[in-house]
Amino acid sequence: MLVQQAEWLAPARARLLRQANIAHRKRVLDLGAGYGAVTGELARRAGGIVVAADRAVAALRANPAPFGGVYRVGGDAIRLPFAEATFDLVFTQLTLLWVHPVEPAVHEIARVLAPAGVLVAVEPDYGGMIEYPPDIAVRELWMNGFRRAGADPLIGRKLPGLLTACGFRVNVGLLDTLYAPSVARFDFLRDLPLTAEEMATLERVEQEARARRSSWAQVAHLPFFLVLAVKS
Repeated sequence: MLVQQAEWLAPARARLLRQANIAHRKRVLDLGAGYGAVTGELARRAGGIVVAADRAVAALRANPAPFGGVYRVGGDAIRLPFAEATFDLVFTQLTLLWVHPVEPAVHEIARVLAPAGVLVAVEPDYGGMIEYPPDIAVRELWMNGFRRAGADPLIGRKLPGLLTACGFRVNVGLLDTLYAPSVARFDFLRDLPLTAEEMATLERVEQEARARRSSWAQVAHLPFFLVLAVKS
């Protein structure tokens, strides 16, 4: 699922990274790198070293791919194990969603970025989901499941204000392409802590979604905030 998400977001991510001038960035942090779904791309495009950081050290070690110029470091987003002004670009994708409370992580990102360094963040906003027709809608299941798991499903809309308060100059775009939805989205939803009643709702909705065989017989669009924030 993470690889599918990375592929789906690739065009928007590529535009953001070009805007951030990644080819001239010498010290890049892939924050919340996990299994390295985007790390290799960053390594290919960056003008210097890439550090892949995640609190799940096992995930960092699980991908044996020999990304050139990449260092793997275990670390929590709210207590980054790096000195001040270490990086000139920090990248996050579907990472700050899982950080609670997120405010210390924003301050840590600002701390480890050099002056004029840039944060590139691709983060979702489940509160703004567009689903049609109504009988395939599961927005509330996503919201409830993420909150029980300790995540913030509204991180997208909150992040620009948090960054501005931390002294960043912020530009925000939104994912501008809708794709025909895949029923694979329900597999990820099952990984969240749902009640028995919510699981029954999910099973019913998935049956409805699978019955709509035409690719555009349904719409399920998750808004992503595409953030480029420059440290003042």
